[in-house]
Amino acid sequence: MSRKYSLPGLPLLLAAVTLIVGCSGGPSSNEKIRRALSVNTSTSVDQYVLGATDVVKVSVWRNEDLSVSVPVRPDGKISVPLVGDVQASDRTPTDLANEIEERLGEYIRQPEVSVVVTSMGSHEFNDRVRVTGAVQQPVSVPHRAGMTVLDVVLNAGGATPFASLNKAMLYRKVDGEVIAIPIRLEDILNDGDVRTNYSIRPGDILSVPERSF
Repeated sequence: MSRKYSLPGLPLLLAAVTLIVGCSGGPSSNEKIRRALSVNTSTSVDQYVLGATDVVKVSVWRNEDLSVSVPVRPDGKISVPLVGDVQASDRTPTDLANEIEERLGEYIRQPEVSVVVTSMGSHEFNDRVRVTGAVQQPVSVPHRAGMTVLDVVLNAGGATPFASLNKAMLYRKVDGEVIAIPIRLEDILNDGDVRTNYSIRPGDILSVPERSF
């Protein structure tokens, strides 16, 4: 019987620019926008998914010599006694524990393995919100529950005088697809119309274009 537990700069800017350039064809369909706005905004994942720079504690019951605390390397793997290298990135702690347990079964009888995340370094980057374009200071900030479009605009120091406020776009990745959601920032900031002051999800990018002269 197994016991498995999990803990309930420049690269970022380049990633944001790449995403926006790839989605610069205007807003998505109404159906896709409705789907994007219906997702949970408190988190970007239903389960914690491991990534590089995370640190995990691998515990093997009654085998302390096989229990280790190790970081997920840049290649996405960790090293475990007897087992060797195991792919950890893009997997849940439970998935990782299952594989280690299965592979340890070749060496010890009925191993019981648990994996606990002790440092969530990867999500420091993955669960951020970015604001780009005609704002006073393009920023990448940690996501907080309850954060809205207005919150992230204020974090960026507000818009510049050259911003085309009602042509702002919120880019959200849902099921592997990036969906473009129109944001009417002028209505929010100047008219108090908060209908597009949507809740922000981890990984969202708000782009504010400049006016065409």
